[in-house]
Amino acid sequence: EGDIALRRNAILDETARWKFPIPYILTDSLDLNAKGVILQAMEMYRLKSCVDFKPYEGENTYISFTKLDGCWSFVGDLHEGQNVSIGERCDTKAIVEHELLHALGFYHEQSRTDRDDYVKIWWDQIIEGKEHNFVKYADDFITDLNTPYDYESIMHYRPLSFNKNSTVPTITTTIPAFNDVIGQRLDFSAIDLQRLNRMYNCTSTHTLLDQCAFELINICGMIQNEEDDADWVQTLSSAGEDDHTLGGRCQDAGYFMQFNTSRLVVGSSALLESRILYPKRSRQCLQFFYKFTGAPGDQLVIWTKTDDGTGNVRKMKKVHTIKGDGDESWKITHVALNVREKFRYIFQGIVGSAQLAGSIFIDDISLMETACPSTTWMIHNFTHLLLTSPVGHSVVSERFYSPEGYGYGVRLYPNGRDSLSEGYLGLYFHLCSGENDGVLEWPSADRQATITAMDQDPDVRLRMSSSRSFTTSSNNKQNWDRPMKEGTWDESCQCYRGQDFGWSTFISHKQLQRRSFLKNDDLIIFVDFEDLTHLVMSEVPIIPKPTSAIKQPVLESGEHHGSSVEIPKHRRVRSAPGDPCWPNPCLNGGICVPRHGSASCRSAQTPLTYFSTSLLFKFIFKESH
Repeated sequence: EGDIALRRNAILDETARWKFPIPYILTDSLDLNAKGVILQAMEMYRLKSCVDFKPYEGENTYISFTKLDGCWSFVGDLHEGQNVSIGERCDTKAIVEHELLHALGFYHEQSRTDRDDYVKIWWDQIIEGKEHNFVKYADDFITDLNTPYDYESIMHYRPLSFNKNSTVPTITTTIPAFNDVIGQRLDFSAIDLQRLNRMYNCTSTHTLLDQCAFELINICGMIQNEEDDADWVQTLSSAGEDDHTLGGRCQDAGYFMQFNTSRLVVGSSALLESRILYPKRSRQCLQFFYKFTGAPGDQLVIWTKTDDGTGNVRKMKKVHTIKGDGDESWKITHVALNVREKFRYIFQGIVGSAQLAGSIFIDDISLMETACPSTTWMIHNFTHLLLTSPVGHSVVSERFYSPEGYGYGVRLYPNGRDSLSEGYLGLYFHLCSGENDGVLEWPSADRQATITAMDQDPDVRLRMSSSRSFTTSSNNKQNWDRPMKEGTWDESCQCYRGQDFGWSTFISHKQLQRRSFLKNDDLIIFVDFEDLTHLVMSEVPIIPKPTSAIKQPVLESGEHHGSSVEIPKHRRVRSAPGDPCWPNPCLNGGICVPRHGSASCRSAQTPLTYFSTSLLFKFIFKESH
């Protein structure tokens, strides 16, 4: 009858699913920043799923990250080496995550069979020849894995994708409020992760060891030490003593752990110990929120208790000490543990003064087998700053130091740097003169600066933080030479600040308000400045394999661009035609007729009977910018 021979995609075809870890190559065609961003994206997969990667060592199947025309990927494991292109202006963590989801077997969200219930495609506004990017697929070709339509998916198109008119959308949502949501490029959505983990039968992640918001009565398996002077108590939020998880927004909900230091003699302490944990890596980062009320002399000490070599977890090591400073607001901190054997982590509260009533509080703990951020800049009362700052007004951070010893700072424009970026948060990085400048390498080339605005969701897997990166170059000495030569003196840090480099549209005010970026009215910024010299030459030779059959791809384009306010530049597909009827996919002499970007196969014997579906070949998803 001229039917299309359906070839199920990776979601339905288990043979197209990857075995972990996935071998990869970072080819030297990539920009240095792209190499660093790809590794960042891999760490997000390890933190939030069971997907893992390893450097290529001659395997038959692998991913070769390369810089070709735009951002694109094949769908599923081809069982041979396959490219993922991270081209010009594709080098952001979210775009790499998007392309890897294609490689892992996922199509764009608006390709779902039921998409017409949720979005409308304006066919007359689509650039001629790009209609095939808006096809929807039959439910025997793809599956939604029994999950609802996800406006927030990292795999969804933005409204202005492939549009003829720069201000007229090609795709809009049935519920108008979601027009500002589709096309987000922050991070995986919760449903993205649900599908990924369901498809690959993930029961745990690779690098999340422990987390606790203390909402359940078992307090995540933590135990009280029997030999201390007092106990930590699971406490319900109340007026004036709100937890961090919910910020006091919900009545009869929101718990934290509290050590009441009142009426105890100086030196008294309480110990709260985690369950026994089994690390896979040799580095861990303990992130948590804390606050002190009462005497400035109270202390919160972090310990590890490790295997003593006989199987007993008893070997104690003091790792970090925090002292109360009179500020009674919630703060965040990161503590590097660097443990190789089974262990517990311990919170010890110590009474520093018997003269004032007070407490020590902890909440929202996450223990990850990753590196800790080098720097945290926490801005309290951010709403007031937002309301009182005119466009173009900026605030600067204190001077921070990288692990290498470089001084640097961050400049924040609450309402944008100029009228073109109004409604956005602007964030810029600059070098600062510092105590180590006499021994450091100048200019500071091949370093990657990464700025992250933290989504403060208590579940680290569900955070959709905004992150951007760039790399420094010796060709731009005015930015990356010694700040004393190129910078301007600043009394606030008693240092020279170099020229700013960053993003005028780092994140929109709407995105800041939608998620938990401003919990307790605090904006939290992480900054890293890392040496990527070891990645300058990263490509390894491919071990030749027998030539396999050449697959004919059909390109399905997407949309990615470097700035959230720029219009994507659409490039003509050169490596495969956009005609859905070329080559003819119909069997038994069927006649192929294009209909809204889909192939419609009509029977040669019965012209009035036809069956419409999608093309059958391996797809490349090409992200235009």
